[in-house]
Order: sequence, then C-alpha cells, then structure tokens
Amino acid sequence: MSREIRLVVSDVDGTLVTKNKELTPAALAAVCRIREAGIKFTVTSSRPAQGLRVVAEPLAITEPIPSFNGGLIVGPDLKTVLREKLLEQIVAERLIEALAAARVGAWVYTDEHWYVLDAKGPYVEHEEHAVKVSPVVVRDFNEVKLDRVAKIVGVSEDFDGLASAEKAIQFAFQGAVSATRSQKYYLDITHPTANKGEGILMLSELLDIPTSQIATIGDMENDVFMFEKSGLSIAMGNATPVVQSHAKFVTTTNEEEGFANAMNKYVLGEQAGRHSA
Repeated sequence: MSREIRLVVSDVDGTLVTKNKELTPAALAAVCRIREAGIKFTVTSSRPAQGLRVVAEPLAITEPIPSFNGGLIVGPDLKTVLREKLLEQIVAERLIEALAAARVGAWVYTDEHWYVLDAKGPYVEHEEHAVKVSPVVVRDFNEVKLDRVAKIVGVSEDFDGLASAEKAIQFAFQGAVSATRSQKYYLDITHPTANKGEGILMLSELLDIPTSQIATIGDMENDVFMFEKSGLSIAMGNATPVVQSHAKFVTTTNEEEGFANAMNKYVLGEQAGRHSA
C-alpha cells in the first residue's frame, strides 16, 4: 500500500482503555511497536489535560496532546499550553442557564479546574475514578470565573433527554459552540472550532506532518470530526453503526483488544505492505 503513516492519534475512553478504564498489556505493546516502526503516537480526548496523566505517563507520550476535544492542546508535561480555544464568557453563562432550563446537570471545566454543584451528583464519582482528578464543589457557578472556560458538560441519566438537549443547544448556539456527546450521558460543549478534527489540524501543524499521514481511531460521535481530517480512520467495534460508517476500517471492541488489533492490522500492516512493495 502507498500510504505512509507517521502519526497515530487515539481517543481514550471506549478506545484505548477498557470499560474499567485500564490500559491492557496488548495496548501498551502495540504503542511500543508503533514507535519501533518510526511512527509517533499521541492521544486526544474530551478529558481535561490533567485527566490524561493516567494514560500519558504509562505510554510515555512525548508529543502534544489535544484535551477538551482540542480546546486545549498541551505539551507532554500536560501543563505547557501550546494552543487554546476557550468559550466566550457570555456564552458560558448562557449555556449554564440553558442546561438548567433543560433539567440537565452541568459541569464547568476551566483551563485549571473542574467545578460541580454536587459531589454526589450523577456520574461525578465515575468521572473522578476515570480521570483521577477531584472536582471543586461550588454552591453556584457564579462563584466561578467564567472567562477561562474550556468546556461545559451536560450530564444526565436521561439519555434521550440529553440527546434532545444536544440538538436544542446545537440550534440555539449555532456558530458559538461545538456540542457533541462523548458518551450517551455526557454532552461536551466547547469553543465552536474546538473539536477533534481541529485538533488533528493543529497536530499536523505542530508536528509538520500532513493530515494524509495521520491515522485516527475512536468510538463516539465526537471522533467523526477527526476521522474526516485524517488519512486513515478506524472505528471501534463498540462504536455505533453511524460512527463506523464514517471510518475507513472497523476493528473489534475495546473489550476485545480493538486498539491493539487495529494498530497491528491497519497501521503496522499498511506500513509493512508499503515497505515490502
């Protein structure tokens, strides 16, 4: 095959890690093989930068990392900000009001902290366990300086209701935000050009690698943006049929070593095919 892959960008939850948020030995080994083949590797996620330490450190990532779906691109130290796209303060204020009106819980992420109204609210403990970061509990979001908001998350156990809220916010805030679910219970709302596709374009610029030589892998609707900007796209077996339809290849699920299988078959396999041709 003629395509040369020089960078792999992987989603984290539902892709690189298992349902229990674990990196498997096979996934770790696959990343090692990628690097041995001369291919760079990094991750992208809706998580905050500090919430990516649990995968960045064991994988020894040395490339820039797009967090908040590309709203904040940080260096491998997870502190140095290379690019940022934050929500306008007035937009953040109105989003919080809109989510409350829709009876959807809200989390506010600034470039430094995660704010919640209730430490025992839906999915707070789940998220805390996943990202190994504790939230700051406030009585009202008016206590938060909203001029440095990287992401607002709508959180609900009513999945259909959250899907409706997603459509309503996309319509009401068209052009002012990017609003896409990263999980059936999380609605990620960021700057209008802060999405994983824009993250790929920024990585291409920072690393001087054409997008045609970037491979991406993910499982959710927000990953479609990066599929559309990369030369090789791979959807997980646990992705919905709609997400899978946007990718060139589909691998197995994240419980069936889908990431490792994809790297071996579609990335390293393509490289092997190219060099033996």
